[in-house]
Amino acid sequence: MVINNELLEQRKKISDKRPKFKRQESWRYKRLATNWRKPDGIDNKMRKQFSGYPALVKIGYGSPKLARGLHPSGFVDNLVYNVNDLSALDKNKDAARIAHTVGNKKRLDIIAKAESIGIKLLNGKKAQSKKTSSDIKTSDKKEQ
Repeated sequence: MVINNELLEQRKKISDKRPKFKRQESWRYKRLATNWRKPDGIDNKMRKQFSGYPALVKIGYGSPKLARGLHPSGFVDNLVYNVNDLSALDKNKDAARIAHTVGNKKRLDIIAKAESIGIKLLNGKKAQSKKTSSDIKTSDKKEQ
């Protein structure tokens, strides 16, 4: 189910027109990565925006303000650290992403609460397959 479909389409349309910004002369030297770095030389042709040189990153290339921060599913991405953070979310437009610092016990609680409320979890399936240390200890005792 995709919500905010028109916003996502708008963002995609603008993104397709946006140039692929490259670091200056990264195509010339292998030691330079292609990731963007602002040119700052005194006589730099790219900084001076001469024709024939790649475009500079500018504010006009940005995506629509309403479409920023949307997950590809159309939901607004929200970081969740505990069960209480879920109560502030709207199930019709917000989705939760469990923070990576949250432990397994609390992660399971958040997953259970989100399912009962009906909030979409973007990374909620990871905790179910992990064994806790108490499970490992009890299985070791059974073998002895």
